Amino acid sequence: MTSAGSDLSASVDRWLEQHGDGLIALRRELHANPEISGAEYATTRTVADHLDLAGLTTHGLSVGTGLWCDLDGDGDGRRIAIRADLDALAMHDDKDVTYRSLVDGVSHACGHDVHTVTALGTALYFARHRDRCPGNLRFVFQPAEERVPGGALDVLADDALSGCDAIVGLHCEPKLDVGTVGVRRGPVSSAADMIAIDLAGPGGHTARPELTIDLIAVAARVVAELPSRVAELLGQDHEIKLVFGSLQAGDAANVIPTRATLRASVRTPSLDAWEKLPDAVERALGEVLADTGAQWELDYTHGVPPVINDHEVTEEVARAAMRRFGDDRVVTVEQSWGGDDFAWYTREIPGSYVRLGVHDPASTRRRDLHAGHFDVDERSIAVGIRLLTSFIEEHFA
Repeated sequence: MTSAGSDLSASVDRWLEQHGDGLIALRRELHANPEISGAEYATTRTVADHLDLAGLTTHGLSVGTGLWCDLDGDGDGRRIAIRADLDALAMHDDKDVTYRSLVDGVSHACGHDVHTVTALGTALYFARHRDRCPGNLRFVFQPAEERVPGGALDVLADDALSGCDAIVGLHCEPKLDVGTVGVRRGPVSSAADMIAIDLAGPGGHTARPELTIDLIAVAARVVAELPSRVAELLGQDHEIKLVFGSLQAGDAANVIPTRATLRASVRTPSLDAWEKLPDAVERALGEVLADTGAQWELDYTHGVPPVINDHEVTEEVARAAMRRFGDDRVVTVEQSWGGDDFAWYTREIPGSYVRLGVHDPASTRRRDLHAGHFDVDERSIAVGIRLLTSFIEEHFA
């Protein structure tokens, strides 16, 4: 470790000793007051207030939530972006903790509260230690990551990455112990799309299904057959997961309905398959429904492509993490089936999406993302700030 690195690391550690408890308290405040995608008004104000108090000028996004700010340091004119997401999920918080969600049906079950506080803490550290900032930084706090196709497009529409040469984001990883950093060169997430299928028929009496189009049976056929048909059309070289999460039809047990609506997510780790999926789903659906007599409409929403991590930026993250925490604390992670709108950023500029270990190694319970019991070992906040500050130093070295 260089002496400059030792100086920065020691300075960050001292700052965290003073402010670490406050950052945890802020994370708990955000966790107890979650806001769904596109409605992150209070969260945006909270972040802006902290940045304003630190002397940084914030810029709100034109959609009304989310913001960004610049922090300039010594350097050669290059600028890197650090991204965090603000939104929570539309699901119940099932934990028995003092900071459990106060908003019924909304919870931070994906760790965005941790992402926000980690990026904010990094900004606040450098705002108070400008002499240690080795280059120009931009902190992006984006809305609506959980909404397809994602709030990253709102950031790009406002040119909020203009002038940035690279971007890095952290994502909580409950499969990794706190203090462990997960990296991957190349694809790290999967493409994630949404489909909605509307079926229509004349309806009828359940005593005489042979005289009409049994729309419930037709819908069940779509659920059972469409995934394998799409996979066959794409070929065995491409993996996909087409999974239905919603089927709505009928209100009475003795009435065959006239309408049915099915919704599913479609995921693939392959960029090539992602580009072919809309046509493949439409063709496969036509084949499944060809002899049913049902009318149908397909609404295919292209969500996000896979996140493609830049090799050079990822190497910088890995070197910084190994220098800060030790070689044994940096692991290569598998490509995830989950999707993330960070993908839109890595299509514009080089970037790296990094996994931040949040599992308490003393706990035998393994939590998961997008689950009502999700929580983190809050020591991960300080780990994330140490990682980001070390990466920033490594990038501008």
